[in-house]
Amino acid sequence: MMIEDDNSGPQPAIRIALKVVPGSRRDQIVGALGDRLKVKVAAPPEDGKANKAVCRLIAEALGVGEKSVELIAGHSSPEKVVRVVGVTAAQLGGMGKLL
Repeated sequence: MMIEDDNSGPQPAIRIALKVVPGSRRDQIVGALGDRLKVKVAAPPEDGKANKAVCRLIAEALGVGEKSVELIAGHSSPEKVVRVVGVTAAQLGGMGKLL
């Protein structure tokens, strides 16, 4: 599933399956890990800090605003799914823009 189009809303969007490692030295998109994209964030996994850092990192990587990235699954799990509005899988050209 790593990246797929999400046609559930009025605007184009994608869903990205993530494996998140909080408490890392720095924020970075590591690369593919099975059917997920591995992401490391420096923020700790408390009070939603790591989740916010993940959304910010994905937004920066895709060149969209932070409000365009929404965590839709895995709020308290390392395996998460984010929805990014305003981007399609075809525009990304697979994962090239994220890696």
